[in-house]
Order: sequence, then C-alpha cells, then structure tokens
Amino acid sequence: MPRRKSQRKRLLWVLVAVLILAFGLGRALLARKAQQQALQAAATPSAVPIRLQPAEVLTVALQTLPQAVPVTGELQALQVAGIKAYAAGTLQDLSVREGDSVTAGQVLARVDATDSNSRLRQAQQEAEAARAQQSIQQRLHSNNQALVEQGFISATALRTSDANLAAAKAHYQSALAAADLARKAASDTVLRSPITGQVARRYVNNGERVAVESKVLDIVDLRQLELQALLSPADSLQVRPGLPARLRLDGSPLEIAATVVRVSPQADITTRSVPVYLRLAPLTAAHGQAPVLRPGLFLQGQIDLDSALAPTQLAIPLDAVRNDQPQPYVQLLVQAADGSDSVAHRTVTLGARALIAGQPWVAVQGLEPGSRVVAASAGALRAGTRVRTDTAAH
Repeated sequence: MPRRKSQRKRLLWVLVAVLILAFGLGRALLARKAQQQALQAAATPSAVPIRLQPAEVLTVALQTLPQAVPVTGELQALQVAGIKAYAAGTLQDLSVREGDSVTAGQVLARVDATDSNSRLRQAQQEAEAARAQQSIQQRLHSNNQALVEQGFISATALRTSDANLAAAKAHYQSALAAADLARKAASDTVLRSPITGQVARRYVNNGERVAVESKVLDIVDLRQLELQALLSPADSLQVRPGLPARLRLDGSPLEIAATVVRVSPQADITTRSVPVYLRLAPLTAAHGQAPVLRPGLFLQGQIDLDSALAPTQLAIPLDAVRNDQPQPYVQLLVQAADGSDSVAHRTVTLGARALIAGQPWVAVQGLEPGSRVVAASAGALRAGTRVRTDTAAH
C-alpha cells in the first residue's frame, strides 16, 4: 500500500509538471506571435494619399444635353458599277488594277473579237446580198407594171411580182437587223467604264477565258458616299429627311458632317430595325490633304434633333462611368470629418447620351449637384482609397 501511494504521488507530480510546461509553451507562442504582428505592423508604412491632378476630378453639374439619336453604320457609294464580259472569249488589254482611277467611257479591257468580227462581216455581206436582191425585184416589178399596162402580161403575174418584191424587202430588213446584232456583239468585246471612279476590285487577268456575264472589275465613285444605319422603331419616329448629323471614324479626330436624305418606309423583317440613309458632305482638305473615306468603313455619331427641346440634366463624361461591376458606378470622392477625401463606389442609373465638344456625355441619376467624381484618366481606385486634390475640381 505505501508503495502504491508513492507511485500515485509521483504520477501526479509528473502531470502537474507537464501542465506547467504546456502552459509556458503556449504563452511563449502567443507572445512570439504578438511580437511578430507588432513588428509587421511597425514595418508597414501608413497609407499615403493618392494625389489627383485637377483634370482627374470632375464636378457633377447640370448640362444641356442636345437631343440626338446615336447611329452606327457602314459607308456605301452611290455610284457603283460592275464591269462584266458580254461576250465569251480570251481577255486582253486589261491594264488597270485596284486603286487606279478611270473615267466614264474609258476602255478598260477587250475580249478577243476574232469570231465576233467574222460574224459581223458575214452579216454585212448577207445584208448587201439582200439589198441587191431587193433592187432586182424592184426593177422587175417596175417592168411588170409597164407590161401590164401594155397588155403583155396578166394582172396575176403582177401580183406575183408584188409578192416577190415584198419578200425581197423583208429579207433585206432581216439581214440589216442581223448585221446590227453582229455589230452589237462585236462592240460588246470592248469593256468600257460607265462611270468615273476608281477600281475597287479586279477579278480576272489577261489571257484568261471569260464567259458571258463573268465579272471583270468593280468601279466605285468616292465623290458621293452614304451611311446606312439601322435605327430602333422608337428612334426612327424622331428622324426625318433634312436633319443634320455628325459622324466620326474610329481613330480619327475629324468630325464629318452629314444629312439625313432618306428613311426607309419599311422595317427589316428580321430585326424590326428601320434603315436610314445619311448623305456625307464633301470633305475639305486638312493640312494640305483631304481625308479619303471608302465604302465598307464603319462610322458612328449622332443625328441632331431639335436643339430647342434639349433638356438640362445632371451629366458626366461617359468614360467616367465604370462597368467592371454588375451595376454601372462612379468613383465618388467623399470628404471625412478631418477634411481628407476618400473614394466611394456609387451606383448610378444612366440616362440620355449626347456629344458635347466631340466627347460623349451621359445623364446620371444617383448623384447630387456639386459631387466630385474621379475621371477615367485616373484609372480604377479601390473603395476607401485616400486621395488628395491640390485645387478645385473642374
């Protein structure tokens, strides 16, 4: 019994020692972790406010947004000519290529006319033979008329002579028509440009055999261009011929004036959009050289509506609205009690859009007049970022 009690006593002391050791080890670990956190906090510099330039801060204010209908469309030329071969044969004398200028009536190429010229000569000879035969029948008819009057032949013989003369005249007219057709076929071997313009595409080369109706060249006149745009039914109700428009080509600062010339009376059966056609004004030379617009390019801009009805709304530049979250938002500057500014993400509702001095603006709801918004040039800032502005916002 005394021995068993002694063992229990030693085991108790061992457990106590283990608990004391574990407690000390835990306190040491906690102390070490706290020390590391303190060192890390000490090593982390305090947040430095981001400096924003005056141009990077916008003040929300009322703007007069001209009423306009946005348009985007493809340029097309009013005058387009497809040069086709109207005679089969080997193509010759085709010297123009894409970009070359041509004039109306200019000979662009020829089709080997050996067969056509031979048929023309044959038709002309047949017409000459028919004319000679007509002359013979005319003389015979005149002689027969004299003989009938003198009583040498009967009236029946004269009627036969009349029929022969009529047949000779008809044969001659038929031969002349055949000669005209042969002459037309020979002239079709010469390919001429019906309009003044530039070669847009060349389909064949010299030496190739072309069939009737084979395409050889496409000619476009760049002096008159139109923009075809598709408008929604609601927008099309506001557009009428004569309204001015302002268009731009991506990557070009040039503003192109245009005028609505036609509005289609029928909507597209698939998209329910209404085609609208805008005639571009002639471009003037800039820096000594006039810019060249080509069919197939896409332009975007707006059709200006009645300026007297332009509403006044809170608006900001469109690029200041960010869309990297589910809802569009702006980077709003909020002033704290100590006078410092920080960034807050404020969701906004977008309204009408318009071009002001060539820059797209949009009406917004969810902001107050005088609010300060970070411009797009400042980039994306996290909510809570401290900022500093040196001067008043623009």
